[in-house]
Amino acid sequence: MEEHADFLSQHFSIPHLREVTPQRPFDWLARGWSDMRDNLGTSIVYGVFFAILGYALLAFAAPRPYLLSTAISGFLLIGPLAAAGLYEVSRRHEQGQSTSLKASISGLRAHSDLLFHFGILLALMLVLWERVSAVVFALFYMDNVPDLTNFAQSILFSGDYNVLLAAYIVIGGTLAAIVFSATVVAIPMMMARDTDMFTAMATSARAVATNPLPMLVWAALIVALIAVGFATLMVGMVIVLPLLGHATWHAYRDIVG
Repeated sequence: MEEHADFLSQHFSIPHLREVTPQRPFDWLARGWSDMRDNLGTSIVYGVFFAILGYALLAFAAPRPYLLSTAISGFLLIGPLAAAGLYEVSRRHEQGQSTSLKASISGLRAHSDLLFHFGILLALMLVLWERVSAVVFALFYMDNVPDLTNFAQSILFSGDYNVLLAAYIVIGGTLAAIVFSATVVAIPMMMARDTDMFTAMATSARAVATNPLPMLVWAALIVALIAVGFATLMVGMVIVLPLLGHATWHAYRDIVG
């Protein structure tokens, strides 16, 4: 881990990073909740928009159960970019500026080129995961494709597809770890410092290498809260996504800013 961090420092202009305790992610959530409460209208608008987007993903995957896990994990992949408007709200709130929806969108426009290029990268990762997921499913699932009602029984609980589950967990977990490391504080940094995408991603990876246990806790909290959002058919995402978006800004400020 240290060798990885040294390599990044030698090849990118990475700012000084702070070490935090494993309890800090809970503080990020508390501060994120405070930001959401103080900017409730704008936060909820973003939450509703992305809850609708998530519901559309679920509706698309419903008749294609083999795409269900891809849709859910894809939402996690694009989440850091989707929450960019919320980072801007927290940044403006911190500086005493207007946090209206119009003001936050203006902030996004000011960084549109950086966000566009980052979005392309995440889209490519999503396409890669969808293709890999389809290949894994085709290789290890030999029966008729189940409908959504018996998907869990057939795949998760029958015991007949442990190899399929293991392949999904290993491959998907590896991709998720890579994306998380490269994005966890990258977009807030790009918006706060106007830095380039590669330096922001290198800084994000270095932040994870510097704080492995706190970042593991943070990743677990993100997955747990997103799971709540999906379990409530996206209703809970109206609150979950703004909370995580605001909290991510404070994670950036705590470690980098």
